[in-house]
This record gives sequence, structure tokens and C-alpha cells, in this order.
Amino acid sequence: MSEPRKAPPSPNTQAEIRQALVELMPNLRAFARSLCSNPARADDLVQDALVKALANIERFEPGTNLRAWMFTILRNTYYSDLRKKRREVEDSEGQHAARLADAPNQHGVVDLEDFKVAFSKLNNDHREVLTLVGAFGLPYEEAAEICGCAVGTVKSRVNRARKRLAELLGIDSDGAPLGEEVRSLPQGVIAGSW
Repeated sequence: MSEPRKAPPSPNTQAEIRQALVELMPNLRAFARSLCSNPARADDLVQDALVKALANIERFEPGTNLRAWMFTILRNTYYSDLRKKRREVEDSEGQHAARLADAPNQHGVVDLEDFKVAFSKLNNDHREVLTLVGAFGLPYEEAAEICGCAVGTVKSRVNRARKRLAELLGIDSDGAPLGEEVRSLPQGVIAGSW
């Protein structure tokens, strides 16, 4: 019978440790291939383990078994990756995610898109005053100063813009739907309280 293999002497300096890591690579690859059957994945596993070892080289205690330390890092990396993969679902084409999608309970997104389309159909002056007064909440006086026109002009533009927006959205000035199609928009947009 042959004698059991003795562990090589433990390296003491970082340069010796790095050289010993290079010498251990074939053994690490063989161990990685025994853990996972995919050779490319095994090579990635060895690389990940070496990166972790080099990043934590100061944790290696000179005088201890470097081979055991590296095999432990490689094994722990493999099992950590395995646990992560169990929680992940491979879905490169998005088919699984599409089945998990849930239709929204509200139509807010659709209403917002309708609003964006209608808002883009307003002329520049109307969009400008609605943005300043409605979205930013500026007083008419400040909006008039920014637009370079009279306060009465801003008030008139806001009024006309709100009416046109209501018309484009198919709702009356109180936010109630006109006709059969029911659309909703926050009350303040048309009524002037936003």
C-alpha cells in the first residue's frame, strides 16, 4: 500500500501563496468538474474561487493548508451559487414572467396615457399655461410673468386649455364622462384645482 499524500508545505508570503494558487489550478478544476458536469461552468467556478481567495488573501493563515482553504472556498462558492439558482427562474424570452403578470385593478395607466395624448394635442400656449398653473401650481401672476403676457391672458388660456382638454378626453368640466365611453381623470385637472 502506498502512503497517504502529505500536504505540500504551507506558503508563507503572498508571492508564495499566489504561486501555490497557480499550481493548485489543475486540482481545483478537477474538483470543480466533479461538482458540476459543465466544463465551462467548472472553469467559471474555479475563477470565482480564485478571485475570492485573492480578495481575501490576508485571511489565509500561513502554516495552514492552502489546498484545503482553496477547496473549501470553491465548494462554498459552488453551493452558494446552487442555492441562488434554485431561487431563480431561467426565463430569457420572458414567457414565464408573462404568465405571472397580473392585470392592474385600476385603469390609471391607461388614463394617464390618454391624458398625455390629449395634452400633446393642445397648442403650445395652452400646454405652457396648464403646466405652469396646473402642474407646477404657480399663481396666475407668476405664470403671466414667465409667459410675458397679462394675467387676464393667462386666465383665459388656462380656461380654454381646460375646456379643450376635457373635450379631447370626452369628459365634461366636472370630470363626468360624455357619451358612452367612460374615462376618468383626476377631478382637479379639468375643474382647475390641480
